[in-house]
Amino acid sequence: MDPIITLLLQYNYLILFPLAVIEGPIVAMASGFLASLGHLNFLIAYVVIVVADVAGDCIYYALGYFGREKLIKRWGHYFGITIDKVSKMETHFENHSGKTLVIGKLTHAIGILVLVTAGIAKMPFRKFVWYNFLPTLPKSLILILIGYYLGESYVKINTYIDYTVIGTISLLGLFIAI
Repeated sequence: MDPIITLLLQYNYLILFPLAVIEGPIVAMASGFLASLGHLNFLIAYVVIVVADVAGDCIYYALGYFGREKLIKRWGHYFGITIDKVSKMETHFENHSGKTLVIGKLTHAIGILVLVTAGIAKMPFRKFVWYNFLPTLPKSLILILIGYYLGESYVKINTYIDYTVIGTISLLGLFIAI
């Protein structure tokens, strides 16, 4: 988290968008922390985080959409996906696209897989963006608020970790000397 905070302090909003595209949740919390200290505007950071998060998800969608056959042939067997199963995925996304995207968006474990699968299933892009945008609003807000209200404890925890490391190294040195 320290390198992200350093970059945000140095470049502010110029680096916020690309960092949030790459690693949204951590950057959202770091932004909230910096907003609590007055280095970033909370509202501007929130808007940039939301737009960047959706943009990053669109990259995964495009990966599935444009790399459909190549992805299935090369990586599909790892996930049990074949060309024949794609028609079932398309039907699923026609009937349950909103629920599937919201669940995928709110769970990091399957999030990327759902986003790529939406592209593979050729889900309409506008529908994808809409159903992706809706859960991004509260998710990003919660992450920024966590950083805003609990970010200061990160500094305290980091201090205690530093003391623990110094103490452990000292005890280890003393143990080796004895």
